[in-house]
Amino acid sequence: MSNDRSDASVRASGPSEQSEPSEQSEPSQSSALAALPALFAEESRVRAFAAVALGAGDAARVARVAGLSAKETAGALRRLREQGVVASGGDGELVVAHDRFRELARAGRPAPEAARDAAVAGEDGPAGIVVRTFVRDGRLVRLPARWTRKKVVLRHIAEQTFAPGVEYPERTVDEKLRAWCEDGEVDHVTLRRYLVDLGHLRRSEGIYTRPADSGRAGTA
Repeated sequence: MSNDRSDASVRASGPSEQSEPSEQSEPSQSSALAALPALFAEESRVRAFAAVALGAGDAARVARVAGLSAKETAGALRRLREQGVVASGGDGELVVAHDRFRELARAGRPAPEAARDAAVAGEDGPAGIVVRTFVRDGRLVRLPARWTRKKVVLRHIAEQTFAPGVEYPERTVDEKLRAWCEDGEVDHVTLRRYLVDLGHLRRSEGIYTRPADSGRAGTA
């Protein structure tokens, strides 16, 4: 498979190659996320935002749809723009900045439990290097093409996501695996199938359980 572009670098590189600059600094994202409740605590801003979401593309239409004065509209739109939740589209019309909400949602979502980095768990051997190469910031970037490395990554995900002996409905399993797959090359259905095939999850009538001895499955 061609998606294993980093396999050669697994042997030669360590964690130093894994860091990537984020689009915004973490404090900035956190501050913006914390400011959202206050932003929408003012009724005029809520009404102005709703008007934009409904298609009001300029201040005059926002005022008319929201039932606000020109002064209230100007103040509300100014604050909405400052927080980046309303912007001007390619045609100059006001639009909801959906990408901004996605950024803030990612900033506010905790990484899958204990999956911040294999190094935190003290995995400094070959398995730890493999995990750090394909799992970054609690997200699965992609699965290795080499089957031995693929099993290492899948075992790590199973151990960090599911407690042995606990029963998980399929919906819960999918929610947990989607968190790993966001912005990656693997979808949660494929990931779930691999975990079942390797014995990390057992499925019965829509209920999934991680066996207590699943840690031995998928060893390199």
